[in-house]
Amino acid sequence: MKRNEFEIEICANSIESVIEAQNGGADRVELCESIEVGGTTPSFGLMSLVKEKSDIDVFALIRPRGGNFVYTKDEVSIMIRDIRAAISLGVDGVVIGCLLKNGNVDYDNCSRLIEVAKGLPINFHRAFDVARNPFEALEVIDSLGITRILTSGQENKAFDGVDLLSQLQQAAPTNLKIMAGSGIDETNIVQIAKKTGITAFHASLRVEIQDTHTSNEYKVKFNSTNEIPENSRKITSANRVRNLIKTLENEL
Repeated sequence: MKRNEFEIEICANSIESVIEAQNGGADRVELCESIEVGGTTPSFGLMSLVKEKSDIDVFALIRPRGGNFVYTKDEVSIMIRDIRAAISLGVDGVVIGCLLKNGNVDYDNCSRLIEVAKGLPINFHRAFDVARNPFEALEVIDSLGITRILTSGQENKAFDGVDLLSQLQQAAPTNLKIMAGSGIDETNIVQIAKKTGITAFHASLRVEIQDTHTSNEYKVKFNSTNEIPENSRKITSANRVRNLIKTLENEL
């Protein structure tokens, strides 16, 4: 597959990850914070620095908290303000997703956010993966004029959702791109691409960085769960991004 026939978006939660994604040849980053809860809105400072220090397209995730995607009036107001802030910093697009309590796409609140975005490209995030009916959701999202849907095929990992991903790829109109994401890496991207026909992919491709500034014997804990290490963090690897791209180019 030629490089211009597919796109790679990297989920990045730090300036380091953005630079690594750019150096690795990614097309775009979805900028967020709090990856451990599926991502939340990046700070003003992070968005500002990323736009100052990188040339890659930046789509800001607009999500005020972890948890479900049914939002209160105040939470919608927060998202409106965050979109305005992101626009003021020159982001290239935003990523949204609102649902109703019945699991349908929240057309009204999505419309409000899209109106505030003033013509910027919009991606619909993995709220889609808990929508009641994915094909009805697809139609509503298309009617909103959204650019892409990020989805794992309503499974925890995209590799397990290839059947639905394939159906969505066939059902989606040409103006709405299905972007596969969740657990995608160098080992499975070719299989996912072959089984679904999808050409847009979302990945994090991170490596663990050990903290050299504090002792491993440090007894004070700040993370709420032992599953989040105190003395290390993960950032995107430019080498992994390059390898992912080469894998698609060479094996498809």
